[in-house]
Amino acid sequence: MTPLQALQKYFGYSEFRHEQEAIIQQVLNGRDVMALMPTGGGKSLCYQLPAVLLNGLTIVISPLIALMKDQVDSLNVAGIPAAFINSAQSPDEQRVIVQKLRDNQIRLLYLAPERLFGSENKLVDFLKSLPVVQIAIDEAHCISHWGHDFRPEYLMLAGLKVHFPKIPVIALTATADKLTQKDILEKLNLHQPAVYVASFNRANITYRVMPKNKSFNQLLAFLQDRKDDSGIIYCLSRKSTEALAADLRDEGFSASAYHAGLDTALKAKNQEAFLRDEVKIMVATIAFGMGINKSNVRYVVHIDLPKNIEGYYQETGRAGRDGLPSDAMLYYSPGDAVKLKSFVALENNEEQSRIMLEKLNDMVSYSELHTCRRKFLLNYFDEPAGDHCGSCDICLSEFKKFDGTLVAQKALSAVTRLGQRFGSTYVVDFLRGSKSEKIREEHKQLKTYGIGADVSKVQWQRYLREIIAFGYLQVTDDAYPVIKLTAKSEAVLKGLQKVELTEAQIIEEQVTETPYFEADLLNKLKDVRRGIAELENVPPYVVLSDATLLEIATYLPQSMDELRLISGFGDIKLARYGREFLKPVKVYCDEMQLSSRISQKSAKRERKAKPRSEKVNDTKKESLNLYRAGKTIPEIAKDRGLSPTTVEGHLAFFVQTGEMNVSEIVVESKIPAIKDAIESYGQERLAPLKEVLGDDYSYGEIKAVISWLNREQ
Repeated sequence: MTPLQALQKYFGYSEFRHEQEAIIQQVLNGRDVMALMPTGGGKSLCYQLPAVLLNGLTIVISPLIALMKDQVDSLNVAGIPAAFINSAQSPDEQRVIVQKLRDNQIRLLYLAPERLFGSENKLVDFLKSLPVVQIAIDEAHCISHWGHDFRPEYLMLAGLKVHFPKIPVIALTATADKLTQKDILEKLNLHQPAVYVASFNRANITYRVMPKNKSFNQLLAFLQDRKDDSGIIYCLSRKSTEALAADLRDEGFSASAYHAGLDTALKAKNQEAFLRDEVKIMVATIAFGMGINKSNVRYVVHIDLPKNIEGYYQETGRAGRDGLPSDAMLYYSPGDAVKLKSFVALENNEEQSRIMLEKLNDMVSYSELHTCRRKFLLNYFDEPAGDHCGSCDICLSEFKKFDGTLVAQKALSAVTRLGQRFGSTYVVDFLRGSKSEKIREEHKQLKTYGIGADVSKVQWQRYLREIIAFGYLQVTDDAYPVIKLTAKSEAVLKGLQKVELTEAQIIEEQVTETPYFEADLLNKLKDVRRGIAELENVPPYVVLSDATLLEIATYLPQSMDELRLISGFGDIKLARYGREFLKPVKVYCDEMQLSSRISQKSAKRERKAKPRSEKVNDTKKESLNLYRAGKTIPEIAKDRGLSPTTVEGHLAFFVQTGEMNVSEIVVESKIPAIKDAIESYGQERLAPLKEVLGDDYSYGEIKAVISWLNREQ
């Protein structure tokens, strides 16, 4: 069996992603490998697929019991015999697994490093008696002092190559800068390893940062339209996770807390409820989530500032592992950075303290960006990126500017008069003429005291951050940061340098291009999945991912052969669950007089323009009839209780089927410019096209021209 055949049979996919195929081939050839792949990028497959093809046992080193169970459940459901040995099991359970290992009935065995090499329950000698063919080290950054999640027990793994000198070792991590990568390779003693660094870009995640101001109210506003979605909210302290989860429950949300200080049984219970979709929101410290494979997490929120980019990136990467659109939201306050500086500094270790403070400063820089956030993240991991991603808050915003020279002069004057000895909070309070006792009496006598009273505190903080970003002020790296002048300050104070500041940030509506799917059928499929998951005692996403169900509800397969073409349906799952998922599809299609659209799925795989189904649902037809009756798109949207974007999508559908001419929607003089933009920038994302074309062109016009071009092709 070839790797590609095994991929289809066990995992239900027709092609590899990122560097998976090359990595798997190196392992099959017996070579050591280190692979850096983004969270959700398919790291596990890089050792799970060789485990299927190699005739023997694969040992997987993993840091968390919950991760082991999650992976083992998924493998067993896919027809791959796997097991774990950990402290949560009884001696009888462990004896059964040991016997299965002796009988060569297990392909993958998950262990914690201390179980392999620890003084108690040392398993290495027993495992050396078995036909071990591969060793995988998951979350390999845990071995490095420079990594964001160092675990001392991982240092034991330095002995792996002594005990298993000829067995290929694959070390995997989602986040490691160059210093950490070098440390991993040195500590594991890998022999001439092949090193792979896949793209860190998670295109389906939209990154946003908001200035923190009454963060609970901000969070409630964010969650309002996401009540049915699964999400993770990260807090810094254990106490705040429990308090926030309780507050969310009081507001009617389904939320639980998770942190290292909770009773082990309660942690397991809360995590299991989240994995099984019984609880929608997990409010957690960073103790939660490493290696969690829950594929349908739709958002990750950071209520507090993370300590470094690596941790932030890995945590946000727990959203959207199924490839569907997802959100990462960070609420930022400069005060959080000040508090964190005392946490990251380590006693008696000046060098490591310096590096940790640098990492924190990078996190602050990200939070205060005025340029593309995705570019910053990718550049941080030494990956080039364009200046405009079209799916972060900066790229989705229109910034209204004004001449802020006078505002900047007031800020610089305040810093000067205060002797360049105070932080941003004091400077803002001084500018606003605060009556607080914290403001020294001698400062209240200065002419500049209160000269910015007409500007709110939040606005002043934003202006200061922008002025600092332009280099007209700077912040010291001390434990208590102070604002100082720079070489560029004098020109501003003398009026020789104009300063443009942001008056308002207008967030555009993000338009996500997804194929039309049958929403009612999707809900029925989720009910079927829930029933199977309860019977098999596994989380629903282990049976099938949301992305797979969405494909079924889009392409409406009518037979087992057609179902095989749906991503995520391998031979094993097809035999186990195929008929159960086909039944509701057939019933729904009979009721709605719909037929299979699987030919569109095949066309998509061949990278051709996607033909539309011959059947047209009534809701689209109604939009078309109203438009032809002379109603405008906003009028149709209002009458039917739909968004204008949805109505535009309906009309674009008929342009692609040929029932409408593109000139019925778009003035002919606009078509050449839109066509040129699409040919130059591609049609995958609408936001970059909109930015290039400007305000005179609507999303609806762009979509209509895309549909027309697809039909022409």
